[in-house]
Amino acid sequence: MTRTRVAVVFGGRSTEHAISCVSAGSVLAAIDRDRYEVVAVGITPEGRWVLAPDDPARLAIAGRELPSVKDGPAVALPGDPTVSGLVPLEDGPAALGTVDVVFPVLHGPYGEDGTIQGLLELADVPYVGSGVLASAAAMDKAVAKPLLRAAGLAVADAVVVRARRWQQDAAGCSREVQQLGLPVFVKPARGGSSIGISRVTDWSELPAALDEALRNDPKVLVEAAVAGREVECGVLDGVDGDAGPDASVPAEIRVVGDYEFYDFDAKYLDSATELVVPADLPDDVTGRLQDDARTAFEALGCEGLARVDFFVGDDGALTVNEVNTMPGFTPSSMFPRMWAASGVDYPALVDRLLQSALRRGTGLR
Repeated sequence: MTRTRVAVVFGGRSTEHAISCVSAGSVLAAIDRDRYEVVAVGITPEGRWVLAPDDPARLAIAGRELPSVKDGPAVALPGDPTVSGLVPLEDGPAALGTVDVVFPVLHGPYGEDGTIQGLLELADVPYVGSGVLASAAAMDKAVAKPLLRAAGLAVADAVVVRARRWQQDAAGCSREVQQLGLPVFVKPARGGSSIGISRVTDWSELPAALDEALRNDPKVLVEAAVAGREVECGVLDGVDGDAGPDASVPAEIRVVGDYEFYDFDAKYLDSATELVVPADLPDDVTGRLQDDARTAFEALGCEGLARVDFFVGDDGALTVNEVNTMPGFTPSSMFPRMWAASGVDYPALVDRLLQSALRRGTGLR
């Protein structure tokens, strides 16, 4: 039987490079090798495309050491988290033309934001996940908010601060932001994995928080804090191509220890979170949350998969925090855990995503 040839693409130029590597390791370990021939393709932080070892163990977090894709001579050092022994792809992205489908396990800019999706559309290569527009809109939280609000979904109030205006009119920016009230969250508008995010509880902290976010993105979103539990829901295309999307059971994230919020270290390095799957919610709240997750998925025009993050108030009110079109696939990631609790284990989830991509193909649809 001829196997489908799939390229798993990971790494990339964004600040979420390491998490992309970890996600890709989990995907590589889960793919059914009887059905799929796998090509592992890494992208270095500088944008170099390389043929990487098909070895999930080399893509795991070792202690507090994060994996990365590095171009260079073939070496294999015990305990070295670097993906090494790589073969440069002189044709770069054009090499993907030799595969049947691409699984772009890329998080953040230059991967999750419509860029590689556009490249694959031009190359006429099917790929897992949303198309150009949905990927770009979901990546930019300031763009996603009005689209979600127009679909009848509640979102947090926010103010956009751009680097140029902050440099030229810091006082005016501060006045505008302060209308949101305290506390606020300051985050890169097009970031993820909680990188560059700060929680501001005193206005004296605002300049440093903005500077930190601006180091990651020249466009920053300052959001009013929303009181409530952090609950997420996974969404997948229906098994039938003409059916609507399916929603997983929701899951709750609880931050423990000294962390004020769900930041990068709490997520990936310090085991400072409790993941409750499924979330302990009343049935009616769970039903509304799943409906809102599907609505958000379709409001942005998502395809394949997405993870929709919510705040759930004590009164059951739902506020959409954000939509992730390529959620994490790490061992601790909520997306595969929610689907496992919904009856779709990790290998079946990966297969479903690849089959959905092959069914959709490329181009307008």
